[in-house]
Amino acid sequence: NVNADQYCETFDRLRHAVRRKRPGLLRSGVVLQHDKATPHTAKRTKEWLERYMWDIIPHPAHSPDLAPSDFHLFGPLKRHLGGKKFEDKDELIGEVRDWFSKLEANFFTQRIYSLLPRWQKCIALHGDYIEK
Repeated sequence: NVNADQYCETFDRLRHAVRRKRPGLLRSGVVLQHDKATPHTAKRTKEWLERYMWDIIPHPAHSPDLAPSDFHLFGPLKRHLGGKKFEDKDELIGEVRDWFSKLEANFFTQRIYSLLPRWQKCIALHGDYIEK
């Protein structure tokens, strides 16, 4: 389980990695999508997001079709790992890293943009779950 402190520590690591790898990118603003899970709505998390002026796109409850990680990342990764056996955690981690290293450069960009019509439909449905 992740708590607000761990969640904010992840943001700290992400922020430092982005600053190191893509200088200037943080100045154009960061937009996150997350749901109402406890670590996401905790006071500490809200204060962290306000301090660094990161914006949030709210995620309607029970909408895995709008979650980039659920819809576009875990599915392909699960298919890649399906049927494979791993001797230990390190072997699994190595396989996941290898999979990430072979993704096309625009893998994430394409998938984020494909969410736009889904978000628009969700807005038209006043936040209701799309895949009912």
